[in-house]
Amino acid sequence: MIEKLAAIEEKYNQLEKKISDPELVNTDQKLWLELTKEHAALMDTVEAYRLYRQTHKALREAKELAAAETDPEFVEMAKEEAAELEATLSTLEEKLKLLLIPKNPNDEKNVIIEIRSGAGGDEAALFALEVFRMYSRYAEAKLWKTEILNSNYSDIGGIKEITFVLEGRGAFSRFKYESGVHRVQRIPATESGGRIHTSTITVAVLPEAEEVEVEIDPNDLRIDIFCSTGPGGQSVNTTQSAVRITHNPTGVVVSCQDEKSQLKNRDKAMRVLRSRLYEKLESEQHEELAAQRRSQVGTGDRSERIRTYNYPQSRVTDHRIGLTTHRLTEILAGDLDEIIDSLTTADQVAHLAQTN
Repeated sequence: MIEKLAAIEEKYNQLEKKISDPELVNTDQKLWLELTKEHAALMDTVEAYRLYRQTHKALREAKELAAAETDPEFVEMAKEEAAELEATLSTLEEKLKLLLIPKNPNDEKNVIIEIRSGAGGDEAALFALEVFRMYSRYAEAKLWKTEILNSNYSDIGGIKEITFVLEGRGAFSRFKYESGVHRVQRIPATESGGRIHTSTITVAVLPEAEEVEVEIDPNDLRIDIFCSTGPGGQSVNTTQSAVRITHNPTGVVVSCQDEKSQLKNRDKAMRVLRSRLYEKLESEQHEELAAQRRSQVGTGDRSERIRTYNYPQSRVTDHRIGLTTHRLTEILAGDLDEIIDSLTTADQVAHLAQTN
């Protein structure tokens, strides 16, 4: 571990020297930005390693002082200091182990989320709206931007399906465990008998791909233009502004109809298409990683039931890690950190167990 950390520190120092070079800033702004990001990604690890070294040195000096001193009071003080430093060192070692876990290269990217109502009809559509609001409120608290790419609302105001992007540093890292089936148990407003109904929605999470990461040949695309659909008879329903893009080699189909402008709908659809193709490419190239992920906190597949929201008991249960909390109101208001942090920790622990 120490050899790895020393090599990381050396790389960090080299990057620091490069990004401090005014000539690089002036001649190659793109490379400078890439190196700056790489430097920033190593900062937490290097700072923890340097603190570890300082603590290790202080511990050695405290032990030497305890062994050399003859005054009992000084010896006792040195031993107490050594005990505190050993505890700090142990904590730092665990932190460094976590920092050395290979990071998902997508973690810092924006995230595209797709929510679709499943079993339960109107009740499922209403819950899909609740989950969209929950994610939006979480993003708002993080000062991230939320942009709807495509949506289809039900007649009573629920969501049949919605695709949106959350733009902010680390957005994908916070949402990557949300893929799967979300189940709700509650009494619908239309239920006169007071019976609890169970409904489901599906959530898919994609890292937003950059244009340079996915090369799309325009000749591989079939683009169809049509009138938008949806309740209410809005103006978007009367003009041919909706766009459907089919990627012929893979069969991936993306639609967008939210904007009045055909051009804007096309741009949004391409963002989603690019991210879906990126995910498909990653999945094919990293099947081994996917198998490893299945053994940890879940497949991320939309067919897997991952969480239940029980309204009568104000209970939320994440089935992958056995987490149950009775803070339903707070969670639906966007307070997701407890769940996300627990999933992240479980994933890290599982990863460490596999590497040890």
